Parts: sequence; structure tokens; C-alpha cells
Amino acid sequence: MRSSIYFYPTLKETPQEAQIASHRLMVRTGMITQVTSGIYTWLPLGLRVLKKIEQIVREEQDRAGSLEVLMPTIQPAELWEKSGRYHDYGKEMLRMKDRHEREMLYGPTAEEVITDIFARFIKSYRDLPKRFYNIQWKFRDEIRPRFGVMRGREFLMKDNYSFDLTMEGAKASYQAMLEAYVRTFARMDLTAIPVRASSGAIGGNLSHEFQILADTGESEIFYDETYETLDVTTLTLDRLQTLYAAADELHDPETCPVPQEKLKTARGIEVGHVFYFGTKYSIPLGAFVMDSEGKQIPVEMGSYGIGISRLTAAIIEAHHDEAGIMWPESVAPFKVGLLNMNVKNEACTKLCDDMYQKLLQAGVEVLYDDRDRGAGAKFADMDLIGLPWQIIMGPRSVESKQCELKNRRTGEKVELSLEDAVKKMGS
Repeated sequence: MRSSIYFYPTLKETPQEAQIASHRLMVRTGMITQVTSGIYTWLPLGLRVLKKIEQIVREEQDRAGSLEVLMPTIQPAELWEKSGRYHDYGKEMLRMKDRHEREMLYGPTAEEVITDIFARFIKSYRDLPKRFYNIQWKFRDEIRPRFGVMRGREFLMKDNYSFDLTMEGAKASYQAMLEAYVRTFARMDLTAIPVRASSGAIGGNLSHEFQILADTGESEIFYDETYETLDVTTLTLDRLQTLYAAADELHDPETCPVPQEKLKTARGIEVGHVFYFGTKYSIPLGAFVMDSEGKQIPVEMGSYGIGISRLTAAIIEAHHDEAGIMWPESVAPFKVGLLNMNVKNEACTKLCDDMYQKLLQAGVEVLYDDRDRGAGAKFADMDLIGLPWQIIMGPRSVESKQCELKNRRTGEKVELSLEDAVKKMGS
């Protein structure tokens, strides 16, 4: 993509309303722009990142044996009244009436909708287990939206719902999601700690929230250092129950089972939450199946959420410096930024144009800064945006047929031939 036709309105100054790094940088790089309090338009650069994160989440959900559906944002109140949950959300739930005066709501989550679908179509134990997931925009009318997309009112979420015949089966689904979550976050170069948590309005008696370690995290968490080297294949539910992790408000130094030399503390950002809630929804919404003995029994359920738009901010909180963002390659909007340092030099521009085409042919996602701007502004913008690699070319490259390759994270710079740079970026 050429910068001259792309749209990423970068800002030199930090917006006054932005209190945390991710909010500042998402606005300054032109990833998002506020429409109204807690609601944002995702501009092209931000949308590319959002889609990358969404795809990683989707791949790991598919790998865990889940089936994707797309449920509506607007839901009928009667489903929530059946579950007894319609008033639990209080003013966070955005309520409305349609033209026929029927009570409707903008869904903050979708347990009722998916359970109703299950109840209408699945009748036998032979069709279990089932796991359905949905990637959809949700709305919660936060009393005080802040921190950009970290605590917005409208957000993109992956919500997965499992249906099993027995509690043992439900625990197997829970286990599958634990593993999927750790793989998901690892692919984004994030360390995620599953912390015991309250189920809140979702309900249930088994719940963990995934906290991403970041210096600018919202809360302090205490955890067993074993988590930092834990192999995902060893993260069984039983093992998880023996490993200690707690947020600051739940941590009691007097009763903490972890020896002081093994107890670690860090700042954390919640990006995912998993729940097991048994028959809380299946009984009131009629999600029963016939078992092998011909008896009608309610299915055991769980739900598993990942805040996809929130993850965008969490990744920035974990990966930035004073100059800007440092994207992991897996979620970067482009892998490499190509900088033409003198667009008025015809030979230089021709060489850069040729390099751009070769990178595209090699399957490399590249942002080509072909704008007529000074070197300082180009370098500042590219560091701010935080693409993993920068290829810098100027009039000297015409003679040498070489370019400078910069690693954004380490700052290391090397001289490479143009052919070797293309090979390295295409690998």
C-alpha cells in the first residue's frame, strides 16, 4: 500500500483525553477516531490490526473443535426474561423498543440466543458435545468510558458456548478453551496468566480471567513463577487449580500458598474470561437432550470470551516505547515499511517503486512511504506506527543497489543488497 493513497492521519501531539499509552498511540497513529464517548470508528490502519487479531482467534477456536456462527447484535428481551437475567445488567444494558413496542436490547453477550438455538435444533446426546463461537460487536453502556478501546462502550468480542452431557464433558470443553487461549495469546507475543475470578452476571462456579502482563496494566496480580515457563500441553484444569494466581484485591499474603521466593507480581490487563455455569441457562431456556436411557436431561454449559478490540490496546500496552508502537509480526498492520528518502530523485523513486513491486510479488505486506516529506517526519511516522521492519532507500541506493534494513524492536540496522532484503522479508 502506498502512503500517498492510504489514510493514517498521524498526530505529533498527544491528545489530552488519552490517559494510557495504548489510547495515546492508537489516536496518534490514526488507528481510531472517537465518534462519541466510548464509541470509535476504526480507520484503515487499526482495522487491519483488528482483523489480524480476529483471524488468530478464529484459527485457534477452529483448532479446538468449535463451530463459528454469527448472532445478531439486537436481541429480544423475552429471551433474557426467560433466563431471569434481564435486570441483572442494570443500566449497562442498552434497552429499546421496536416499532411494535416490543422490548429489545443491544446484546452485551449472547448466552440466551445460543441456548435458544441449541434448544430448537439439538435433541439427542448423540449430537454432543457442541461448541459454537461468535465474533460480533457487543455493547455495554459503561458509566464512565475511558482508556480508549480498553474500556469502551462498543467492543468486538469472541464468545464461545459449550454444550455437554455431563460435568466431566463440560470440564473437557473448559480444558480445550484454556489451551486455545494460551495458544492464542502466545501467537500475539503475549504472556497470559489465568487468574481465578468471579463470574459476575454471567453466573457459574468455575471461572478464570486471562491477564496479559504489561507494565501499564490496570491491576496488580500475584502468581506462581511456574506460569512463566508453563507448556500449554501441561495446563490441565486440575493443574490450574493447584497453581496460584490472584488479583490484588483477592491476594492475602497471610494465606498465600506460594513460597515467597516463587511468588511473582506484575501488572495485568484482562483480555479473556472463561466460565462454567452448568445448567443455569439450559433449564430455563429448555436446552434438554435425551440421554442413552431415554431420559430428558439439561445440558451442561460454559462460555468463553476474548475481547478482540481490547486485545489491540493490550498488545500496544505490552509492546511500545517512547517512539511509538512495536507490533509483533503476527498482528502488525504491515510487515515492513519501505521509505523513499528522496521522491524528487527520479532514479531513486524508480528503484523504490521496483522494490515495492518485488516485495508485493514475494507476498510481503508493505507500506510504501512515497510521500514528499522530510526524512525526519518519515522516520518519526514509521517508528510511531511500529511496523516490525523498515527498508530505507535513498539516492545512494541507486549506485550501491543496497538498502538499510532496520528492526523496529531492537533498533538494529544492517546494510543488505536489494535482493537479500526481499528474500529476508519474504521468508
